[in-house]
Amino acid sequence: MAGFELDMTFLRSRRHAKWTMFGAEAIPAWVAEMDFALALPIRRAIAELSDRMDFGYPLREGGVAENAVGTAFARRMKSRFGWEIDPQLVQPVAELVQGTFAPIMAFSDPGDGIVLHTPAYPPFYEAISTLGRTLVANRLRDGARRFEIDFDALEAAIGPRTRMILLCNPQNPTGRVFEPAELARIAAIALARDLVVVSDEIHSDLVFPGHRHIPFATLSPEIAARTVTISSATKSFNIPGLRCAVMHFGTQALRDRFHERIPRRLLGAPAIVGIDATIAAWDEGQPWLDEVMDHLAANRDHLVLRVARDLPGVSFHPPEATYMAWLDCSGLKLDRPAQRFFLEEAKVAMSAGETFDPAAPHFLRLNFATSRSILDEIIDRMAAAVRRRGRMGAAAS
Repeated sequence: MAGFELDMTFLRSRRHAKWTMFGAEAIPAWVAEMDFALALPIRRAIAELSDRMDFGYPLREGGVAENAVGTAFARRMKSRFGWEIDPQLVQPVAELVQGTFAPIMAFSDPGDGIVLHTPAYPPFYEAISTLGRTLVANRLRDGARRFEIDFDALEAAIGPRTRMILLCNPQNPTGRVFEPAELARIAAIALARDLVVVSDEIHSDLVFPGHRHIPFATLSPEIAARTVTISSATKSFNIPGLRCAVMHFGTQALRDRFHERIPRRLLGAPAIVGIDATIAAWDEGQPWLDEVMDHLAANRDHLVLRVARDLPGVSFHPPEATYMAWLDCSGLKLDRPAQRFFLEEAKVAMSAGETFDPAAPHFLRLNFATSRSILDEIIDRMAAAVRRRGRMGAAAS
C-alpha cells in the first residue's frame, strides 16, 4: 500500500462530498478528487498558518498575497513546460469555474456562439446556458484508439456570431492530451475566425508517460494574444476545497479588454489558506505528485485489464491524462442510464454520462484515483451486478 493511500474507514469518517453524497453503502468513484493524503509541504503550510493564528489581512512577498500566486504560477509553468510568462498577467480567482464564466462574459454577448468539444465538463454547459450564449457543440469522434476532434464539423459549425472556443486540454472526461498538430489546427481556426480561446489546463500535471502537455498560449505570439489560460493546483494536488485558481492572459491588451467588462473587485480573491497551500504544492510538491502519478498509471493499466476480463459489454480508451476513465456501457444494453444502474444494483457511485453529453446516458466517468483494494472492490461490485442481470435475463427468457 502506497504511503499516501487512505483506507475506507478513514475516508468515510470525513465530511467530504465524495464519500457522503451517496450514503454509507455506496463506494464513490464520481467527483474528481483523489483518495490520498496531502503532500507534506501542503500540510506544513496549512499547519503553520494555524500555529501562528495567521488569518488576518495577508501580505506575501511585500505585497498583496494573491500576487504571490501569480509568481508561483510563473515558476511552475517555466519549470514544467518551459513557458515563460509575466506574473503581472496572472489573475488569481477563487475557483476555476469562476475563471470560465468571467471570460465568456467579457469576450462575448448574449446569443453569441461558444465552441465546446463534447462530451464536456458539466459546468462548461452551465456557463454557456446561464449567460445566454449559444452552444456550438463539436462532438469528439470515437476513434480506433482514442477520441479525436472532427475538424470538418468544427469549421462547418462556426458561424458569424461565434466568438470563443472553450478548450479543455487535457480533456475531461475523455482523458485526451491533444497533440501539436491538433492544437495547431485549433489555433489556425481561432486566428482565421477571430476567436478568443479559453484554455482549461487544470489537468496538465496529470499526463501519463508517452504524452506531453503543450500550453495552448505557447503556440505563437498571435495565439497568446487571444488566449486566456485557466489552471489550478486543486486537481493534481487534491485541494479542491481550498479554492484557489488562476487566469493567465496572453497579453496586457487582452487583460485590459477583459477588465473593461469585468471589474477586478467582482472577481474576489482566494483565501490565504488556498494561497499558501497552492504555492507549497507548486514549489515543493512535485516529489509527491511523481509518486502519485506512478500509482495512477498502474491503476489505469489495472483497470484496463479488469474491465476487459470482468465487464464484457463495457469498453473505454485508456486515458492519456487525468485519473478518470470514460466508460462506454452501450454493450450492456441496460434498461436505464448506466450511472443509475450501477448505483442501484452495485452500490457504486460514478458520474453520469448524460451530464457530460445529453446523448450519452450509456456512458460513465469512473474516478480511479484510489487505493488498489478500493478500485478492485468497485470493479467486483460492478461485475457482480452485470452477472446478476445476465442471470435474471436468462431466467426471464
